[in-house]
Amino acid sequence: MAPKGGTFFFLLILACAARAETPDRTLGNKPDFKDMAKKLMKKCHDKGYPVPGVMLLKHVCNNSDLPMEARNADPSSTFLSSVLSVLDALSPVKDSLNRVPLEDLNKMENKTWNCSNLSTMIKLMQNSSEAYSCYMQAVVAPLSWETLNTQSERHMDSDDYDALLWAAKPVLQDMSSTRMNLPIKVEGQNVKKMMMMLQEVYNPMSEAKMTQVIKWAKEQITQNYFNCTMGPSSDSTSMLMERCKPSLKWLNTEALTMMGPYLSHLAPDDVDCSPKEKLCTFFSSAQFKSALSVATKMNPSLAMKFLQRFQECFSGTMEFAEHVDKLGTLACYYYSAPDLTANLSMILLTELNKCDDYNNPRIKMLKMRLVRSVTANFTAALSELGSSIVLLSLKELSTIPSNDLKKVLKNLGPTVRWTQCQLHTLVKKELGDKKCKEMAGEEVMALQSIAGGLPRCVLKNVKAQQILNDTEALKNISKQMMKGQLKAMLQGLLKDVGPSELVQKLQGALLCSVSLNNLDKANITSLNQVENKTWSLPQAAYLAKKMYDLKQLQYRKLRSVLQGITCKMIDKAADTDVQDMAQAMTEFPQWLSKVQAGCAAQKLFATLEKVRTGYFKTITGAEMDKIATLLLVHLPPSSVKDLPDSACPVFLYKMEVANLSSLPLLSPSRPALTQRALLCLANVHTRIYGTGLSGLTTEDVSRLGQLLCELQPSQLRLMAPGVLNFSLRTMASCQHIPQRHRADLIQLVNQTFGDPSNWSAETMEALGPLLLLDPAATSALPNKPWMKDVLYFLRSRLPQASDALKRKLFELTTTSNAARKKRTATSQVNNAKQPNVELIEELGMNNVYWTPAQLDQMSAQTFLATVEILGAVTDYNADQLAILHKKATESLGPVSQMTDDSVVVQMGCITRGFANAELEKLPFSLDTLEAIAHCGWNESQMGSVWKGVAKYNNLTAQQLGATDMVALNQFICGLNASEIRQLNLNAFKDAVGSMDGVQCAFTVTQQLKSLAVSAFGKPSTWTEAQVSDMGNIIAGLNATELVSLDPSVFSFLRASCIPLIPPGNLAALSVTQLEALGPDNTAMVTNEQRAALRDKQLAALERAETGSRGQTQSPVQSGAPSLSVEGISAFMKPLLFLLMGFLLL
Repeated sequence: MAPKGGTFFFLLILACAARAETPDRTLGNKPDFKDMAKKLMKKCHDKGYPVPGVMLLKHVCNNSDLPMEARNADPSSTFLSSVLSVLDALSPVKDSLNRVPLEDLNKMENKTWNCSNLSTMIKLMQNSSEAYSCYMQAVVAPLSWETLNTQSERHMDSDDYDALLWAAKPVLQDMSSTRMNLPIKVEGQNVKKMMMMLQEVYNPMSEAKMTQVIKWAKEQITQNYFNCTMGPSSDSTSMLMERCKPSLKWLNTEALTMMGPYLSHLAPDDVDCSPKEKLCTFFSSAQFKSALSVATKMNPSLAMKFLQRFQECFSGTMEFAEHVDKLGTLACYYYSAPDLTANLSMILLTELNKCDDYNNPRIKMLKMRLVRSVTANFTAALSELGSSIVLLSLKELSTIPSNDLKKVLKNLGPTVRWTQCQLHTLVKKELGDKKCKEMAGEEVMALQSIAGGLPRCVLKNVKAQQILNDTEALKNISKQMMKGQLKAMLQGLLKDVGPSELVQKLQGALLCSVSLNNLDKANITSLNQVENKTWSLPQAAYLAKKMYDLKQLQYRKLRSVLQGITCKMIDKAADTDVQDMAQAMTEFPQWLSKVQAGCAAQKLFATLEKVRTGYFKTITGAEMDKIATLLLVHLPPSSVKDLPDSACPVFLYKMEVANLSSLPLLSPSRPALTQRALLCLANVHTRIYGTGLSGLTTEDVSRLGQLLCELQPSQLRLMAPGVLNFSLRTMASCQHIPQRHRADLIQLVNQTFGDPSNWSAETMEALGPLLLLDPAATSALPNKPWMKDVLYFLRSRLPQASDALKRKLFELTTTSNAARKKRTATSQVNNAKQPNVELIEELGMNNVYWTPAQLDQMSAQTFLATVEILGAVTDYNADQLAILHKKATESLGPVSQMTDDSVVVQMGCITRGFANAELEKLPFSLDTLEAIAHCGWNESQMGSVWKGVAKYNNLTAQQLGATDMVALNQFICGLNASEIRQLNLNAFKDAVGSMDGVQCAFTVTQQLKSLAVSAFGKPSTWTEAQVSDMGNIIAGLNATELVSLDPSVFSFLRASCIPLIPPGNLAALSVTQLEALGPDNTAMVTNEQRAALRDKQLAALERAETGSRGQTQSPVQSGAPSLSVEGISAFMKPLLFLLMGFLLL
């Protein structure tokens, strides 16, 4: 047995020394210990653990066993200043720009520390309080991981190895894939231990890291258990070992167990490397489900392969079906399930509740089939259905006893997705004949998710004292409420409590519905009143100005209020506050607009230039490390070009983890950063290997992070074949590929991987997102059996599905349905082209692609069974609507017989196909309008709907309150000029913030604008909050009024408002105002609007779109980056010294 204590810790010293003395030839691809320790300490700080300060360090120094030379506890000493520099990153102080730099840690001499027995130290950490243990592990973790990577296991016993694994675990959760260097060789039982630890950190891992773990695990398993290698022949370790045969069955029981959740990321071919008897035993014992308990997703091709192999373990489909409880994630692909007993159906249904049936309707179809089986014994099954209760028919829902329903709802919580018809049915059942029945607060809370269907008249009468104290329940029941309902509930609550108490107790959607008028009455005087809430953009703008005026603009406490910060406020920030502001924006990037990020970056860069002229020309790695990556990416091209080569290691690390979402898509900084990163990589390869881009490795490419998505196809072509293959597969995960690159990129994909019609399912899963960028390529995809499943899978990964993809899914769905019915159908073509219940249910919103002729073939029974699904489609053309109108009147009767508003709820957007005269007679309840507001109504139709609403609800324009105006939604555009002038001003002020999505004809918008002027005063006085609150009404301003707006409000305009502004009015804006629009708003400017602008205005618009105000573009150049990277030894010494202090307390 190896001696513990001194020998064990000596290994750590050796690892430290090795890292310090060996130059890193790939620009810092090993973990940066300073950075990792700082990140881990920040996590401790974010958990609320107190940060050790100067007094603690004094105590450490004066009470340790360190040599006398190391006990200098003077805060000005190099040691204390340096350690405080690390901790300063957790809680920056005003003079943080002048703090002793982190590199001073490397000046510490060896004599200032002397530690031993780290094994004991780690065990003490495990038994310490969470706070101390957290900070101690932050220091030890990076070094422990390095020791596991660099030192032989023969010099440590089992306990030592276990201690190192435990101590190192936090590092793996934050380390990037290029820095997660797994040990080259792990012996015997330690492979199992390492894999167990890697299983524990599975959930935070990126796809790239998971792939790395699988590759590593396969190699360790084959080397240790089969004495062969799967590694490349060029690998030094692989050269000493025999190559594994392709037929090797390496995925045995031990390997399956070791893989755990990583089984969900194997290649389908790997599954074939598992012996049948081993795989069957693994599945039958439920180990498979247990192993994948934390893995929620699996590619279709892999899932189908597992299902195929597991089914081979049984004699028939029914025998296999008896084991559905063991399927786990595979249940999401078990479409071929036979007819099951009620018990087995319920078991499978429980498994399916974890699947994504939103993006894959095939899962929903299977669930519906199972529900029908389960509900044969309806009463007994009700409590077990869970969220699948939403799959019950309206008739079944209406028969559920009220008490039973409430019990089920209580267990379901607020996340259940009901349709409008279901909500209408359930609420009607609850209220009976009394639509405006008075309900106690407890009764409303008991309704849980179906409270979203309550009429406004009920919500107006809920007593505040009965519900306000249960803020979480109130937040939950409001999640599915529409804007009119939220406004009604607020109106009711304000009868009992004042705005101040209301704002204090509200959360979520209800809070965001509080008008600026009531927010002003809430008497907010302290940041503590607003910091831990989620506010809407207008509210945040109001509160930011309020805090600014009160001199309480503490950035790191603002949270969602950050979105209301203006560039004026940022520009006026004191230099000493800039780092605090930057840190806040890094912590809460979700609240930051591109405009705010650009302004904050410019302010930070200007502040740094005051520290030293030409700051970025001479910036050190440590200085760059202090700059928030979120802001660094906004560095102007000229400054990017001037970055010194010595900063390349830190620059590349920051680019690897950078999120470019705050950087405008057309920003010149994007290509500049990309070129600089490539030069940092290529120059080193040129110096070492005599090659440029062709010498880049897959690891180098990974270090580009999101910048890889910016590469031109011409640059990709310069890479080695294997690296190009890897790059294209990685780029399939890009959220954005520049439009100008797409055609050439898709051509490169085809050249590299061949004709997509010949691709396997696996290749399509990997590269599909790139191919789907091209509508023609999408339409040309072959109708292979697996194609639909893969496209559903890919759709879940895309930010938005293209029209071509939706059409392809429609084609695949209708064709595959016909193929299934081939034996019973007289004509396969007719079956493929005729809508039936099953097809309509699976297609969902894609029912928009039926031709009028096909819709006309639909039977009355099919229409009645699917009318709500068809009515949810928003963009039918006139010919389709004409057919659906005919089907509606044939199935439901003429308009004169449609007397109940439930008919309108059912028909949804189909009502848009009715004639104007018919619309005036339909039973439009105000409570149902929001659901159909965005069906694409024209001006005359909206007028007719308003007349129908007024008649059915016995309303006039004068009687409309705030809740009525909000509930009218888009149909407020149907009021004529006289009626708009009759609207109550106070009600309008309260309602306008919840009418932000309304888009009216320009003449109507002008009338609403006049009302806004009467309510809020002249536009020249309007604030950012008011402009944001008024939404599209701003488009009604005339040229003079538009010009009178302060430039600072223009970035707060709603993007949807921009294309509604008449070109002549937009052309009246000044260059400053146009620049202030920001990238997202500028992207909405139409070609017609651009044509009306002068050259200077177009140039201003371009600056706004690229986010490059005041920046000049320069060609990017670069020298060769430095090859040496600082070691970690000097850094770790003082931190270990600090760590010993923790243990001595």
